[in-house]
Amino acid sequence: MSAAAIGIICKAPQPGRAKTRLATAIGEVAASELSACFLRDVAAAIEAVPETLGRRGYGVYAPAGAEHIMRELLPAGFGLLLQVGDDLGHVLIGAARAFLAEHDCVLLVNGDSPTLPARFLVQAMENLREAGDRMVLGPASDGGYYLIGLKRPHRHLFTQIAWGTETVARSTRERAAEIGLATTLLPEWYDIDDIETLGWLKDELAGNSTRFRGGGLAPATRAFLKAAPPMNP
Repeated sequence: MSAAAIGIICKAPQPGRAKTRLATAIGEVAASELSACFLRDVAAAIEAVPETLGRRGYGVYAPAGAEHIMRELLPAGFGLLLQVGDDLGHVLIGAARAFLAEHDCVLLVNGDSPTLPARFLVQAMENLREAGDRMVLGPASDGGYYLIGLKRPHRHLFTQIAWGTETVARSTRERAAEIGLATTLLPEWYDIDDIETLGWLKDELAGNSTRFRGGGLAPATRAFLKAAPPMNP
């Protein structure tokens, strides 16, 4: 019970099933290949958290039958957990319950933020290990969140949430307040879902972003974008 579980919420990167909004702009194959790079880089951020802090990475994946894809993408020490549920709320609470049965705290992160700074993960873990029940939330630029950290599986945090809208993070904080759960906010970050946010990523990797600084190196994503033909709508 001394290690934090850090689970990447993701779909196996298969053409036609991964990054569908981005695929309309750059094509299904390129979108799935880019998604695979994102997962590799998020996993690398987890691996960059010092082992002395106690952590284990996981892929919380869909669909069933894609285990071989996830095994090839993620580091050997990562575990796998199949997503259960018919919406994101069910997936998140199911993963939280499963991990908290074996770990002292859980961080659930999205698989679409390849430059996610490892220091955000460290900050979240350190905060969760303070005394008392609490939630850590990493707000995303689109109004959602890129990370939620918990010590107990509070179902209320995942109910009556309009998933995929700009109100997700705000509503989650409201749910926490309703049950008296202390909340710590991490710095804002972003995920890549469409051609606009792919442009943000390219700017950040080129050192031209005025909004997002100090992110991870994202070596897999960086190499793919350098080798790929121009990706424009």
